[in-house]
Amino acid sequence: MNGLRVIPTWQAGRERLYVRHPDGRNLAWYDREAARVNLLRQDHEEDVLQALGPYLTGPVSVGPPPVPTPAELARLSLHPDDDLAPNRPGEALLIALDRDPGPARLLRPDRRRRALTAEQTVGEALDRMDGAGWRTLHSVPLPGGDRIHHLLIGPGGLYAVHSRYAHKQRVTVTDPHVTLGRRRPEPLLRLVRACADRACHALTAEVRPVLVLAGASRVDVAATPREVRVLTDADVPGLARQGGVLKPADVEALYAMARDRNTWTRV
Repeated sequence: MNGLRVIPTWQAGRERLYVRHPDGRNLAWYDREAARVNLLRQDHEEDVLQALGPYLTGPVSVGPPPVPTPAELARLSLHPDDDLAPNRPGEALLIALDRDPGPARLLRPDRRRRALTAEQTVGEALDRMDGAGWRTLHSVPLPGGDRIHHLLIGPGGLYAVHSRYAHKQRVTVTDPHVTLGRRRPEPLLRLVRACADRACHALTAEVRPVLVLAGASRVDVAATPREVRVLTDADVPGLARQGGVLKPADVEALYAMARDRNTWTRV
């Protein structure tokens, strides 16, 4: 068989390589850490192993996957173009920079690259919470060109997380404005709330807004903002300590709904 594609994905720092048929069906996945190739179609074993050949790093076991969880069944039922789970932190920015890298030399740093650094920093911190029962989706597209940078789902509920680059800057928060260093204030908290509200509408569940200031040297908050939590990237692991809101089955059900691109087309 020709035309099989190998698609790398990452979850909580763990890599899986999916082997897909030209029509978009998943045929198998290779779990590097477990050194196992999980076959969904036994009759394609030879073709799958041939496609994975350049990626295999040693002896591997080959066989059918373990009994899938409901979330895995949901993933396998989605067309690859509709599944948001493989999105990397800053996925939309990575695609934009790949299409238009910009001039080789700039007098000022490209703001897109700074924004990407923030989303990657925060996204990696969120992905590390996977072992504590949390799920994260990155770069969730919304109609009109907006995005939810990160959607966090877990025992403590749902959070729409917005990342902002603030490396070594003093940040002042005066609801709804956020001032980074000597820049002009911007009503950033309105955007953060709006994205959370749209997520509430799409998922029919409470979604709390979070602003994460990546690399900020100091954050001064004049008064506690309405509804929005303001954190630095160092504070992100503290979200994992929240609990008592969702059961594991609820987390998986909401994650399965959120990862489907079609969930977000009318919000």
